[in-house]
Amino acid sequence: MINVSPQQCVWHGGDNLAWAAPNLDDSSWLPWRDWKSQAGQPHFWVRCHADLSQLRDDAHPAIQVTLHSAYQLFLNGVLIGAEGNLHNGNSSLDAIRSYPAPSGLFGPGPVTIALRTTDRGALLIGGQYRDIIEDLPPQVGAGDVILLDAIRARVVLARAAQFAPTAIAFGAIGVLSIVLLFLYFQDRSRWELLFLSIVCLSHAILRINELNTAALVNYSVSAGLVIVGLGNTALTAAEVPVFYSLARLRMPRIVFGLVVAASAIYIPTCLSALAAGNQPRWTASFNTDFLRPFSVLAHFAISFVPFFVFGPWPKIPRRMRPLAALCMLWGAADIIWFVALASSMSIPGVPDLFARWGLTFLAARAFTTAAVLAALLALLFREQRQAVEERAILAGEMHAAQQVQQLLAPAVLDALPGMSIEVAFHPIREVGGDFYDSAKLPPNRQRILIGDVSGKGAAAAITAAVLIGAARRREGDSPSALLEHLNLVLSDMCIGGFATCLCAELSVDGVLTVANAGHLAPYRKGEEVHIESGLPLGIAAGADYAETQFRLEPGDRLTFLSDGVVEAQSADRELYGFERTRQMSTESAKDIANAARAFGQEDDITVLTLTFAPPM
Repeated sequence: MINVSPQQCVWHGGDNLAWAAPNLDDSSWLPWRDWKSQAGQPHFWVRCHADLSQLRDDAHPAIQVTLHSAYQLFLNGVLIGAEGNLHNGNSSLDAIRSYPAPSGLFGPGPVTIALRTTDRGALLIGGQYRDIIEDLPPQVGAGDVILLDAIRARVVLARAAQFAPTAIAFGAIGVLSIVLLFLYFQDRSRWELLFLSIVCLSHAILRINELNTAALVNYSVSAGLVIVGLGNTALTAAEVPVFYSLARLRMPRIVFGLVVAASAIYIPTCLSALAAGNQPRWTASFNTDFLRPFSVLAHFAISFVPFFVFGPWPKIPRRMRPLAALCMLWGAADIIWFVALASSMSIPGVPDLFARWGLTFLAARAFTTAAVLAALLALLFREQRQAVEERAILAGEMHAAQQVQQLLAPAVLDALPGMSIEVAFHPIREVGGDFYDSAKLPPNRQRILIGDVSGKGAAAAITAAVLIGAARRREGDSPSALLEHLNLVLSDMCIGGFATCLCAELSVDGVLTVANAGHLAPYRKGEEVHIESGLPLGIAAGADYAETQFRLEPGDRLTFLSDGVVEAQSADRELYGFERTRQMSTESAKDIANAARAFGQEDDITVLTLTFAPPM
């Protein structure tokens, strides 16, 4: 193995193929050890003079180049290898490459190794990713290809060993992020699951990308920079919303502005990925002097968010304290990291902590963040398990409520001879607030009760069950007296709601008596029956209800329904309306209910028909 030291090499800006010639006079060129990458000056040549005569008898001689740039390699004027795109300087992260060289090129004296190079320019990124790339200094060597490959493998192992533990830890957290995402799609109200999933996945991708870069995995520098830019942008955009979602608070606009400002630091990273070595000269100074300090300051500011979100420790509810403590620890790790990062920006009187302790800070922040995320995941999974158990209990209770409602609102109703009753009942949820009842009263009277409790779901269903129970065993009440009784029952409950209700009694000779408490009037022969109506139940404890009486002819059908029929809405928000209801009122209860549901159900739907058909 023959190392070609930088003292044996010189460089010159520009691009001229004649500079590959071994006999070129390069005495006026500058020492390579003094070369620095500069944006806007991508093209330059490097020439090294070394005695490689020892390799003349080697079976597999090769030249090894260590360089994060695009180049062509010449040995005594002969092109023996190339890497990357000479137009823009983009190259592979596999920066240590060996190129077989014909042994006949190794003469008894010094040979000339020339590199025609297009540099990417100064990488417009900061932090550990740039350090990983710049930690591999440019170098040229020669030797047997097997030995060179072994040396490369040793370098890869040494570099990868620094980042493998962090990448493995965050890789496991990245797998858990998929579980979080699945849980979010199961319950879209849990925004903290979505944001934490993005944070975990971003951390995993970034840490694995750093490991790949250190291990010289063969994908381009631009691809690595795209991962850095997008990954850090997603991480910055999702981290702060995690805290506000956990605390069930809305993120203020000023904090949103700080998040946007903090994300601006990754604009140069994306520019570096796209433009590579064709970046304008001013980009480096703009990034160093303005954008980077501004974004680091914004990052530093949002690191304090957990302390403001959860407030003073004594005021934090006991149930929230574990989450609050973890979020504050997360914020503390970020504060320390950005203080160290700020110290690397050549601030007068401030020592560069990052130069000396950068890797230590990186490892400490990584493992602190990993531990916090793991603990947060454990807490969220525990809460999710409790939520699943509560849903299971609620589902059981709702099933029991359905069974109770089916008993209170049966599909088949008893009717006196000469009368036929059909009913269709479709609550919009598991249980509904519509209610109905049918009772045979002495002597030979048929009572129909139908109503609609305000609201939906279990609370409305419980109120409906109370009203049905209160109507039972009131055979001696007239329709108006029954409504007055139900009104007092609902008023005494003090639940703050109300219910519409209609009570009708039909005798065997066809006389129908109706009292109405704000409910929809029934339909007869395709027309609405005009009846007097009073206040809904529960509005005023002393309300009176008038009765309307008329006679049905044999074959007449009365159609009673709830407002879920007329208030059905199409996808275009058009109401089903009274006209369609009137036109359908002569159909069966099942057909009317199905037509309203097909149009677009928005509320509980109940349709009950009573047909008067006395025997001849």
